[in-house]
Amino acid sequence: MPGHVILSHGSDTGPDATKVSALAKIAESMGWSTERPDYREDDKLGHAGSVEPRIARLHQRIAACAAPPVLVGSSMGAFVSGQASLELPVAGLFLLATPALIPGHDLAFDVRLDVSTLLIHGWRDEVCPLDEIYEFAGRRELPLLIVNDDHRLSEHVDAIGRQFGFFLEQLAKQR
Repeated sequence: MPGHVILSHGSDTGPDATKVSALAKIAESMGWSTERPDYREDDKLGHAGSVEPRIARLHQRIAACAAPPVLVGSSMGAFVSGQASLELPVAGLFLLATPALIPGHDLAFDVRLDVSTLLIHGWRDEVCPLDEIYEFAGRRELPLLIVNDDHRLSEHVDAIGRQFGFFLEQLAKQR
């Protein structure tokens, strides 16, 4: 088995959300094990209030892994995945519609620099402005794929899936 993938959904969705479900199927078809933590209870605390409980929940899941997992996240799930990578070893970060900041919370988005990372964002993201994550990616020299879509990235689920498959293939070769 190539490894393990933890997929974190965005706020106001759940572990069966379209993108994380589609990406989990791709990973599983390639021999990776997957899990999708349920953050819905944490999300009842509001955006700023859910950050720390989500990170704590993700830390528990990472710590339970036999080897560093790949973290996949959408929106708030991307934000906490990046933050978790700063404290615990992970094999890769595949992050969608990532907010650079969570209004009302002190943490700014960040990732561990020695981890394979791909950011995907929509030109028309009405929730997480592109310019903020574009500036972050440029400052950190991280790959950023920008698609003609809004925050949900629903017009590009198949294209994102193909990128994810390629991302996992590259990580498997490194193991």
